[in-house]
Amino acid sequence: MIGESKKRAPRNRTINLSKKEISKYSKNLIRINEKVSAKSILNKTIHQDLFEILDFLPKKFVDLLIIDPPYNLEKYFNSSHFSKKSHEEYAEWIDIFISKLKKTLKPTGTMYFCSDWHTSISVQMILNKHFKIRNRITWEREKGRGSKANWKNNSEDIWYCTVSNKYAFHPDRVKLARRVLAPYTDENGTPKDWQKNGNGGYRLTYPSNLWTDISVPFWSMPENTDHPTQKPEKLIAKLILASSDENDVVLDPFLGSGTTSVVSKKLKRKYVGIEFDKMYACLTEKRLEIAGTDKQVQGYNYDVFWERNTKPFPINDR
Repeated sequence: MIGESKKRAPRNRTINLSKKEISKYSKNLIRINEKVSAKSILNKTIHQDLFEILDFLPKKFVDLLIIDPPYNLEKYFNSSHFSKKSHEEYAEWIDIFISKLKKTLKPTGTMYFCSDWHTSISVQMILNKHFKIRNRITWEREKGRGSKANWKNNSEDIWYCTVSNKYAFHPDRVKLARRVLAPYTDENGTPKDWQKNGNGGYRLTYPSNLWTDISVPFWSMPENTDHPTQKPEKLIAKLILASSDENDVVLDPFLGSGTTSVVSKKLKRKYVGIEFDKMYACLTEKRLEIAGTDKQVQGYNYDVFWERNTKPFPINDR
């Protein structure tokens, strides 16, 4: 069980999974052993090894592909284990699945590929073979252990790619309400390009490729799970809002504890998730059930993203 045997503090909101819930949510999981239609797998969690089903996935049905594979580190994921490889071996491993997953994308499709600084050495080389690389987002991962022999590893990368030169991108949907530290006013004292609030002044800013407003899930957040590399809902929401529309299809082939599917559901997108580990697949189904009534994405209020530790308020010019 995930979390059931652990003693939690009263205020700990980490999502647990009991034996009874595993039995319940297992019934929602699907497996595929032959080529399938897009309709048959939409809004489903496929509980299988990705490499077993790559040739069975429909072609050109995905609008947005979000890939968060194991980084090139020695890592245990509940029932599975990823072994560290050489840069060349890791690149070959990526090439195997990316060449086939590309076929699931529409000609106007977009892909985001998650990595850290070390795996980016291999990632860029392979992505450049198959996609048009448009940018590399770096986000501050404010958790992590310090080091006396090196700089603390405090960031991760997301490679932004498209299939062609025709693609969707909506920067107005992912603006950040940033605190104004040196506010400017006109001769009448009226704010110029910013708004007053009880907590100070704020300005809506266009998104850049450097994200410092993301909080990694922790024990007091309702989205938190025991997955060791869980991505924040806020981070995935930015990708989905910027590069897809309502009812578009979002595919995550390394689903983990389900963040991509959950956020897709909250933002009214269709989704397909693939996850090898049964416990994490069931955890995804539990989170999807919760998302049926709780549409909140932490840090995203009034259709705007907010910096950490700020109190959202209605934005007048949206």
